[in-house]
Amino acid sequence: MKTELALPRALRRLSLAIGLSLAASTAALAQDAPPPSGVAAPAADSQEDDEASQRPSRRQQRARTEVQAYLEVAQVLSADLGGGGDTLTYTSIAAGADGRLQTRRITAQVSVRYEHNIDWNDNGVDSNVVSGLAVVNAQIVPGVVQLDAGAMATRTGGDGRVFGVTNRSDAVDIYSGYIGPTLSTHAGPLAINASYRLGYVKVDDHRAGGALNSDFDDSTAHSATASIGMAPGRLPFGFTVGAGYARENSGGRFRQRFEGMYVRGDVVVPVGPTLALTAGVGYEDIEASQRDIVRDAGGAPVIGPGGVTPDANAPRLLTYDQSGMMYDAGVIWRPGRRTELQARAGRRYGGTTVTASLDHRFNEHQGIHAEVFDTVETFGNRLNDDIAGLGNNFDPNRDPLTGGLSGCVFGTQGSGGGCFDRSLSAVNGNSFRMRGGSLVFSGERGLWSYGIGAGYSHRRYARPAVTGFATFAGEDEVYSLYGQVGRQLSRTSEINLDAFASWYESDVSVDNVTTMGATLSYNRSFLLDRLQLLAALGLYHSDDGVDASTNASALGGLRYTF
Repeated sequence: MKTELALPRALRRLSLAIGLSLAASTAALAQDAPPPSGVAAPAADSQEDDEASQRPSRRQQRARTEVQAYLEVAQVLSADLGGGGDTLTYTSIAAGADGRLQTRRITAQVSVRYEHNIDWNDNGVDSNVVSGLAVVNAQIVPGVVQLDAGAMATRTGGDGRVFGVTNRSDAVDIYSGYIGPTLSTHAGPLAINASYRLGYVKVDDHRAGGALNSDFDDSTAHSATASIGMAPGRLPFGFTVGAGYARENSGGRFRQRFEGMYVRGDVVVPVGPTLALTAGVGYEDIEASQRDIVRDAGGAPVIGPGGVTPDANAPRLLTYDQSGMMYDAGVIWRPGRRTELQARAGRRYGGTTVTASLDHRFNEHQGIHAEVFDTVETFGNRLNDDIAGLGNNFDPNRDPLTGGLSGCVFGTQGSGGGCFDRSLSAVNGNSFRMRGGSLVFSGERGLWSYGIGAGYSHRRYARPAVTGFATFAGEDEVYSLYGQVGRQLSRTSEINLDAFASWYESDVSVDNVTTMGATLSYNRSFLLDRLQLLAALGLYHSDDGVDASTNASALGGLRYTF
């Protein structure tokens, strides 16, 4: 009897999952992500549970708003431990807010902070820093039309420097955001989905020379997808037919342009209660281009004081041109509601491609997310995809000495999270093929909380195959590790330790950039938890093969929460 019930139950689970996932998978495809699997997060084990899972619980029906606004004043001492290094003293004044909103139709989370640093030594440390992360989901027509939006403001140290960016560092400010609706409905047994997303990225380079301000200033991206499919049930297999279009225009001197479109079909065949086979085939056309450069009568580039000069009057140069069939096959394994594994292999982008993802919740407090990726895209698309992938249940995880985002964001209650090193380690307007993998583990146990992030990515940049562009980077790669552990010492006090390391290599711009460091922080609350004592120590080291620096910092301050 149990065997007879197992297969229909699995079919219902896969059927609902396919319908729920089409919008998310087609939106990912619009950003030139790996092809859709046709299956989403596992549903309940029975039809009754499936239906109940779509209804908000009584607790969810009640609006819940949690907002903590604060003012903060801190004194910071930063010493360069290298030979002849100086010691800086500055005062940090900050205002910020962390909040969550949950109603029947809206879920949102935001963490935003503005900081002004006043230098006591007249060494040019005076600065204004804005950092934040926000994700919003609004059910316009519950279960049919939803609106998603997200935004991020952060800093990097330039090529290879995502972690350990201090207030002593020359930095690159990055502002990014996206917004768009998603439609999910049915026509009889057919699931119909469509989505649109508008994304924008702005870059402000404060480093000496500020090369990014001229080569890559900002970018605007559009993407649209549509699909129709049916889950297993009426037929022994499920299917999806989808199409999409994506375009991104970048500012700066070279005016890079990325354009891609695809059409494909996928099938999912259940072969057991927890296992399904999947395969897909389609056609794609991806093209990227940029301005040519000014050349002399012999065709050689004209090199001026600022390097080469773009020629707005010359025909645009193709940097990437790939069209043709794509196909792949793989498996979907879902042994329970807490575990899902997907893996695919096939041919795309003119060569072999392999993608995979694993999500597992050990329990309600611990979870892991791992993936292997292979995609062709742009900086703006990649960054907004990573923001959207966080969901709206995350810990912003700020550097206790700078207040900036630390590079990795962990989900609460073991819901995973993500790191931004693969997006932020190199900022430019070129399209690229990126392959690699990442792993994020986070959890809580008693008075302890912890998170680990690790990743590797390799980018091969698209560039014109003509004279004059050999000096532009063709490839780079980054390895990174990040760890965080915290302990609640009492009801009013806690201690946290964060550590990181990254290794970045580029074939032209720099040789090797090594960054590593650690911070230790202590917080204690007074006056009904409104006044908080802050103390932190940090050690940061970076080496780009030419200049190496090691900085030690200490902070003491007060925060008042309203």
